[in-house]
Amino acid sequence: MSKTKKSQVMKPSTAAVKLDVYLPATPPEFQDGVVSREELDELQRNPPQWLADLRRNGPHPRNVVAARLRVSNSGLARGGITGPLTTAEIAALAADPPEWLTQERETHAEVRREQRRLAERRAEPEPAKPAAQAKNGARTKSGAQTKSGAQTKSGAQTKRAGRAKTGARQSGR
Repeated sequence: MSKTKKSQVMKPSTAAVKLDVYLPATPPEFQDGVVSREELDELQRNPPQWLADLRRNGPHPRNVVAARLRVSNSGLARGGITGPLTTAEIAALAADPPEWLTQERETHAEVRREQRRLAERRAEPEPAKPAAQAKNGARTKSGAQTKSGAQTKSGAQTKRAGRAKTGARQSGR
């Protein structure tokens, strides 16, 4: 006989983050209760009117504001934006961008280019090592093997072995 599976629940703040909405702007019944996974899935599939209105008009949380302005969350803070903004406020900033917004957009774009470049570099296959290096790679510090293939002790192993010998001599007196 199997147990009935209990649905996972989350705090309203977690659900608000997953829904990309500003929690204080949600209805009290959403803020006061808990949200199950099934309820969250249903809210994402078929958003009620309050959720559709919040997503359309705001106020929006910082991560949504940053994404719509094409800057980082840190860029918002450097620009003095610490709270939520409505869609109209975001549109006004985007229509007539202040100096800080232009600078942060350039910085954010440069960071994204660098991240893409590094991701592409990691995706490239590494060149093959020459056979001599692969065959005779001496890694003695970690306790691996030397050129001759013999195992070596790491520094910690050597210290422990030295203490054990010293302790044996002292107890033999």
